Amino acid sequence: MQPIPFGNTGLMTPPVVFGSTALGNLFRVFSYESKLETMRAIFEHLPKPVVIDSAGKYGAGLALEVMGDCLRELGINDDEVIISNKLAWLRAPLTTPEPTFEPGAWFGLNHDAAQDISYDGIKQCFEQGLELLGGDYSTQLISVHDPDEYLDAASSAADRARRFDDILGAYTALGEIKASGAAAGIGVGAKNWQSIAEIDAHVDLDWVMFANSYTLYSHPPDLLAFMDSLHAKGVAIINSAVFNAGFLTGGEFFNYVKLDPANPDHQEKFAWREKFFALCAEHNQVPSEVCIQFGRSHPGIVALALSTSKPHRVKQNIDAMAVEAPAAFWDLLKENGLLAEDHPYIS
Repeated sequence: MQPIPFGNTGLMTPPVVFGSTALGNLFRVFSYESKLETMRAIFEHLPKPVVIDSAGKYGAGLALEVMGDCLRELGINDDEVIISNKLAWLRAPLTTPEPTFEPGAWFGLNHDAAQDISYDGIKQCFEQGLELLGGDYSTQLISVHDPDEYLDAASSAADRARRFDDILGAYTALGEIKASGAAAGIGVGAKNWQSIAEIDAHVDLDWVMFANSYTLYSHPPDLLAFMDSLHAKGVAIINSAVFNAGFLTGGEFFNYVKLDPANPDHQEKFAWREKFFALCAEHNQVPSEVCIQFGRSHPGIVALALSTSKPHRVKQNIDAMAVEAPAAFWDLLKENGLLAEDHPYIS
């Protein structure tokens, strides 16, 4: 697995980006030892510089703190790692029994987090991120965290317009940080790809990260057209959540919403998965490997974002990137209505 150019940033990166939510204790408390071993595995199995995606929101900064500690303990130099820090949340004092910023998601925290999407807030987030890393590591890739959720929280059209102005102010700050040489590229990541397109119309982006958008289950023509336009401009695409948050490989959650097989609104998705699993079993294909191959099929995609809290899964994820299903299997998926018949990028 060789490093490849990361869009127009001048960076060279492996085709796998590792997420760091487990470093921030997403859904449960993970021991420092397990976090260190996962980080060790990432650097053992990928060419340097390794790309790690993080955010001040992950454990109210805990993920960034632990990352810095692990990198120092492993003896990793700043030029051997590219850190992507999604900015929008500042660490704040914990004054309640549990953190308030995302109830029920993060555990074992000693801090809370407060959102600030604005020109000044983003600059503070950037500086705080460097401090949380411990002063030894830079953040070469920077972005606004989940701008789609910020827009969706608007109470009216006027409020949404104000919030979009906040986002544009945040990108003015990101542009100044890049111009100063403190970062190599600015981007955006979101679950709603239309919000990425809205920002792209106003901001010169270097990279984008789609989540739950371009997957085997979901690959609408208008999304493909937008991805084609990004590729034509040299904007690097990172594809994230290629399993639709785990559902395509057997999980209970589809795009972070728990599904119920008894709910008529959910039955189509269960039927789709059952047919997919049956075809995979019949033709000796591994569902996760099929999803990964599809998830990297668009020519504009430079990397997949794959996360794990288990050290042994790191190599499994990397090995899965090299697996290719035969062309006849993709034809079979099209014949069974599991893949758009006119999809141009995999056959």
